Amino acid sequence: MELTGQNILHFMSTYGYWVILPLMIIEGPVATIIAAMLASVGVFNVFVVFVFSMLGDIIGDILFYWAGHTWGMSFVRKVGKYIGITENLILKMEKYFKRHGGKTIFMVKSTTGLCWATFTAAGIVGMNFYKFLKYSALGGVVWSGFLVSMGYFYGYMYKEISEYIKWSGWLIVTLTILSFVIINLYKKSKSEKIFEK
Repeated sequence: MELTGQNILHFMSTYGYWVILPLMIIEGPVATIIAAMLASVGVFNVFVVFVFSMLGDIIGDILFYWAGHTWGMSFVRKVGKYIGITENLILKMEKYFKRHGGKTIFMVKSTTGLCWATFTAAGIVGMNFYKFLKYSALGGVVWSGFLVSMGYFYGYMYKEISEYIKWSGWLIVTLTILSFVIINLYKKSKSEKIFEK
């Protein structure tokens, strides 16, 4: 078991940076938490994990922005149903972008679960790309910083208690999953309220 663990750590330390960036583009929160946990035990550099989390997040944001900008509502009609984007939601968002687009991007990025829909809407309504990028990055600092801190803390906890509690690994995994579920429930709740008006 120890040998297997060492092999996994060796693999991640050798190839990990090439693996985590694509994963952070596809599923940023999960990949960031895991990478931060590994950083706490010395597999990765925590600052590199943070930068990669930011990059992966922003690349994903840009892809949705340009999808909306290039294909407009046809993208929403064809692909939206598979990723939770509806025409009705996009139309509700348009008035927010006209009044305070930057604040909307920052708020959604750091507090709610409407990122894909919001970034697609930003592209559809023609929000200035550089302004979009600026507020996406600012929101990303908050969100990635939170995820990295949480993952690093749980990794540190595992390292500290693993010598005393045999099932510490399961405890940390359970805490991580529970935290992630709570965060997503909170974000879902916020996303249901934010565009009601």
